[in-house]
Amino acid sequence: MKKIVILASGNGTNAQSIIDHFAHSHLVKISLILSNKPQAYVLERGTKAGISVMSFNKFAFAKAEHVQRLLNEEQPDLIVLAGFLWKIPSFLIQDHPNKIINIHPALLPNYGGKGMYGMNVHRAIIENKEKESGITIHYVTENYDEGAIIKHATCTIGKEDTAEDLAAKIQVLEQKHFAITIEELLQ
Repeated sequence: MKKIVILASGNGTNAQSIIDHFAHSHLVKISLILSNKPQAYVLERGTKAGISVMSFNKFAFAKAEHVQRLLNEEQPDLIVLAGFLWKIPSFLIQDHPNKIINIHPALLPNYGGKGMYGMNVHRAIIENKEKESGITIHYVTENYDEGAIIKHATCTIGKEDTAEDLAAKIQVLEQKHFAITIEELLQ
């Protein structure tokens, strides 16, 4: 059985989509959900689904090697960032080469980098009057949003669309493509 560990920082809508997708799988198991925010709703989502959950602070993540130890013990086939906002330390990337993926709410390489997440991305795209946007599923490297692209999915932007309208379109793409792409990577 293939194992997934999810890292998330917030509500966990993408994590829930992944949980739902693999809920009855005999081939893939979500073994752990980790969050850098102890009050993140994603932890409740995981608990309700019978998945082990844990929160951690910046020290445990980057300095104390607590999360590193957990991941090395877990030996996941894939580590999925689902709305996780911290930069991944290089030692975790080295421990799990080509096993950490992220979903970004824009078509990389455009609108990526530090600070480019969530509504920040959508507002920038609308302000620049782009006609198209989408999602990028990519491998994680030491630099924000610069890993090899696994998949793009696109949507059109109407002339009257707001950043909120674009966010809703992006969420549909995330729900449609993320779990399926994870499944394809694990085959």
